[in-house]
Amino acid sequence: MDTENPELDELSAWLVHELHDVALGDKRLERRLLTTGAKLAARPSVSINQACADWADTKAAYRLFANAKTTAEKIRAPHYRRTRERARGHKRLFAIQDTTYLNYTHHPSTKGLGPIGTAQQKLSGMILHTSLLMTEQGLPLGLASQEIWVRPPKMHQRTAAARRKLPTEAKESAKWLKALRQSRAVVPPEAQLITIGDSESDLFALFDLARALGTELLVRAAQNRSVCAPEVGRLWEVMGRQAVCGQLQVVASARKGKPKRQALVTVRFAPVSLKAPQHLRKTMGDMPLYAVLVQEEAPPRDVSSPLCWLLLTTVPVDSFADAVERIRWYGLRWQIEVYHKVLKSGCGVEKAQLASVERLLPYLALLSIIAWRLFWMTLLARHAPEAPCTLVLAAHEWRALYAFHHKTHQVPARPPTVGQVVLWIARLGGFLARKNDGPPGVTVLWRGWQRLSDIASAWLTFHPS
Repeated sequence: MDTENPELDELSAWLVHELHDVALGDKRLERRLLTTGAKLAARPSVSINQACADWADTKAAYRLFANAKTTAEKIRAPHYRRTRERARGHKRLFAIQDTTYLNYTHHPSTKGLGPIGTAQQKLSGMILHTSLLMTEQGLPLGLASQEIWVRPPKMHQRTAAARRKLPTEAKESAKWLKALRQSRAVVPPEAQLITIGDSESDLFALFDLARALGTELLVRAAQNRSVCAPEVGRLWEVMGRQAVCGQLQVVASARKGKPKRQALVTVRFAPVSLKAPQHLRKTMGDMPLYAVLVQEEAPPRDVSSPLCWLLLTTVPVDSFADAVERIRWYGLRWQIEVYHKVLKSGCGVEKAQLASVERLLPYLALLSIIAWRLFWMTLLARHAPEAPCTLVLAAHEWRALYAFHHKTHQVPARPPTVGQVVLWIARLGGFLARKNDGPPGVTVLWRGWQRLSDIASAWLTFHPS
């Protein structure tokens, strides 16, 4: 598409790069996508009405999302290509999958919503499943897959027996398989791809698909499956009989009002061959895997639920060091929850008041890319603080930020570092930067980003060159 537009180059250079080859079939619509995206990226937590400068821009934004040519798939396609470009050169990558619910109960006039939560809650909305591609160090490179759908109105009336009889592709659990295929297609073939999922992803069909695709898995076990070799029995009992190979300090996440804490856990590991469930044995054979049991055996007195993970992986575990590495990999899984928090709280996608699900879908695709950018910028400052800030800011943005922060009209010829500008943006969002505060998080950054947008716009007004 044609991106030779000075306004776009100034306001959102990164978005132009990210979506420069979007193909909506209409050049004017493609330019409108970038201009609307730039406004939403500048003020990610406000409504469309607030983000747009005037009524004409607001109407154009609503028409953009109402246009049948503006689809979520077309918006995400160029982002997947940029994700693949960022993935090049990495020998090992992680596709972290998770599901979240988008609650639009407060906006009942939106057409096409479906039930979420339990039948008693009577909530309506949509379901979003994301695969986020990350480096081994924990830097998010972009989305590798995303699917958004609506449950049928009478979903809760199906019995458990009726749901079990459905073919795999008709169940919601098929989301894990679809995301695995999509992620494998996005990642360069020379990279080792390891998909990470929580206990909901403990699906025998997922392991079978990973084997067929030649990719790797690391999931938290939920099913007490039958082990047929090298020992016979149920998975939890077999792993409980293994010798402790070492101990490890891990961070237990906050629960029920209690803060996160350090936990001392024992580690056991063993190769296991799992027998396929009865209804799959005609099409799937036994599954050779490696299991790692992580258990807090002497928790503090005030801890009612000791930490206990049983991890299953296709990646060999032959030593305590291997087991510790697999545990560390699984620790990256919480990053997808932070990303979904950025999308819902930082970008406020549940506040959108669009007329139908069809209009929400492209809006959500665009905001999902903006949310990734905010998350990436936060973590880049921790992984590469000395990199030049031009990786995250346009020239007018870092100059405006420098001048505002230092209360000066003179800006240096050499750009500051990523670490410096992210700290200054966080200060705009209320970060105090005290000695023991640690690095700024995404909350203060998205607040600061909105203030920077106004500061940078003012800078352009007085420094048009």
